[in-house]
Amino acid sequence: MRAVVQRVSEARVSVSGQVVGQIGAGLVILVCAMPDDTAETARALAAKIAKMRILADPDGKMNLSLLQTGGGALVVSQFTLAADTRRGNRPGFSAAAPPDLGRALYREFAAALRALGMPTETGRFGADMQVSLTNDGPITIWLDSDG
Repeated sequence: MRAVVQRVSEARVSVSGQVVGQIGAGLVILVCAMPDDTAETARALAAKIAKMRILADPDGKMNLSLLQTGGGALVVSQFTLAADTRRGNRPGFSAAAPPDLGRALYREFAAALRALGMPTETGRFGADMQVSLTNDGPITIWLDSDG
């Protein structure tokens, strides 16, 4: 799986003008499943992100994890993280998992965060979503699991 993690002071995702998920301080996590990913891959990536020490401590240093702060997670599916831009001007997305697998692993990833006790909101898989956020820092980190 691939993920882009952004530390935010607030974020929301809307579909057709209606807010379907929103958080205050925490992390926006854009995720993309790859064809060889499994439920274990999704759970392992969720655990890694939950423990990443990228949130500010009382001294303003990146020293706390989402698990420690109790902040929220807003999980948004984004198959475009699998973009292949090596040839031409139009990205290819064949490296992304097929939709049924992608949906299942997206749900597994969000469920794994919830199972860790994190308040977790989601977008809507496969929908045309509008994501609005205030990046805090800015802190943006890209992760790629080994499948």
